[in-house]
Amino acid sequence: MRSFLCFAVLAISGAYSADINLMHPLSDEFIDFINKQNSTWTAGRNFDRNTPMSHIRSLVGALKSPKLESDIRTIPKDVDIPEFFDARENWPKCDSIKLIRDQSGCGSCWAVSTTSVMSDRICIHSNGEKQIYVSDEDLLSCCVSFFEGCSGGYVFDSFEYWRTDGLVSGGPYNSTTGCRAYSLQPCDHLLMECPEYDTPKCIKKCDAGSKLIYEDDKTFGISSYYIEDDVEQIQLELLKNGPVVASFEVYKDFLNYKSGVYQPLDGIDNADIGSHAVRVLGWGVENDVPYWLAANSWNEDWGDKGLFKIIRGGKVKFFEQGMVAGMPRL
Repeated sequence: MRSFLCFAVLAISGAYSADINLMHPLSDEFIDFINKQNSTWTAGRNFDRNTPMSHIRSLVGALKSPKLESDIRTIPKDVDIPEFFDARENWPKCDSIKLIRDQSGCGSCWAVSTTSVMSDRICIHSNGEKQIYVSDEDLLSCCVSFFEGCSGGYVFDSFEYWRTDGLVSGGPYNSTTGCRAYSLQPCDHLLMECPEYDTPKCIKKCDAGSKLIYEDDKTFGISSYYIEDDVEQIQLELLKNGPVVASFEVYKDFLNYKSGVYQPLDGIDNADIGSHAVRVLGWGVENDVPYWLAANSWNEDWGDKGLFKIIRGGKVKFFEQGMVAGMPRL
């Protein structure tokens, strides 16, 4: 009798798990299921229920390049590491750190996140004197060697391109203060108004309304490097030099993040959506759970006004293993 009861419980449990795995990742049922797990985070609607998963996959485009030992930078620990750190508060004069980008219907996360970090670091290391938005359009469209534009690109090599070829200025869609603004219109994911775009053409001149000269407007980096896969090393890098770029495997439950400290659900088929690049702004602890604070590029309607907290300590695939940054030439 006991063996029969055990078999019956397992059969019911197996059926329940199967039902969970059959749920659509953007369905109300899946969101409700997440919120019933009493995890460290809360789910909510960020995308229209009928958004094709092929479209979701087109938004993640961080390609992986080999990481050489010579490309890894180590920082001496000569300062105390605080429990909480937020780059927006540490460098309040730098407006770029506060900006949440919108990559639109293009897998340009690799370009948008890296130019954001470049912009932040130009401001930080010029003590706020240079407020320049490095053009994600210029990187997305003109960095073509081994890159796939809206189909994906390499974060480390983006910083290398900045060092060797330079990038002009350019703000978000319809902005007019830089040389090359982002040409792809912002998305409304909740209304499923987000067409998939082809990679913009590389036009080596400034926008029609700009008075800037393309070659004269370029900024350059002086270095590109990986940060050592170590929590303290990442914290020291953020503390001393500013935001960095992290690439990680996106799981289907992440699409529904709204608040709290994200960590992937256990016990379900939480398959990878693809590799995504985001900007890391700081860290902290919430309800005894350590986290990284990061900015996504799916606009301010996604997540916590475009931001998210993600568990710190290696529990999310690759998040801490491939963080990248570079220093600006001032």
